[in-house]
Amino acid sequence: MSEFRTTTRWQADGRPFTYDTYGRDHEAALGSGQTVAMSSAPDYLGSASRSNPEELLVAALSSCHMLTFLAIAARKRKPVASYTCEAVGHLDKDADGQLAVTRIVLRPTVQFVDGPPSAEELEKLHHLAHKNCFIAHSIRATVTVE
Repeated sequence: MSEFRTTTRWQADGRPFTYDTYGRDHEAALGSGQTVAMSSAPDYLGSASRSNPEELLVAALSSCHMLTFLAIAARKRKPVASYTCEAVGHLDKDADGQLAVTRIVLRPTVQFVDGPPSAEELEKLHHLAHKNCFIAHSIRATVTVE
């Protein structure tokens, strides 16, 4: 149906190539033409000033949920004025003892043009957004919308 392409580039920076010293900084060129400066998370000797794969995974899920929510709200004629989501990904050991993003918590705040829907209606919109989000279907982490 669709393809999404990226190119990830890393280059040795002259430091010795040992686990504690090699550089983690790299770039991801996206199919849209943007380049994202990346590294590993600071806990894994990366640069704090660059994006890391774990936070981009959380951002991708949050963005996908939001875009799906907006599409559903538009189809249901529930105009949205603003949408903000605080998202937190938790890196932990999975059932096999491997480090993984095991759960992601989404905390969206939605303002509707015509006033807020009932709590039941809002929960249903988020449920449908989660059920139809491509990224949510692509990961093993547990996703919670609060």
